[in-house]
Amino acid sequence: MDSYAIIGAVSVLGACICMGIGSLGSALGEGNAAAAALKAMAQQPDEAGRIRSTMFVTLAMLETTALYALLIAFLAIYANPFWNYAIAQQ
Repeated sequence: MDSYAIIGAVSVLGACICMGIGSLGSALGEGNAAAAALKAMAQQPDEAGRIRSTMFVTLAMLETTALYALLIAFLAIYANPFWNYAIAQQ
């Protein structure tokens, strides 16, 4: 294997791990937040509107975790500084 193939394989592997962990963490956080909000709505039905709006804002903030993981995965694949190093060595 030449250095380009190794750098490409490690970049893709790192991006896959990053997206897997980032998506898993985001999904677990969103599930816990939704479960807690539904429990609160069941206990206090008169405050369901306020709880629901707060839940949607919280879910939007939790979703940014997965988007940041996607950004880091794209950076690992397309803006990898080791590509420049491999090109300079040849």
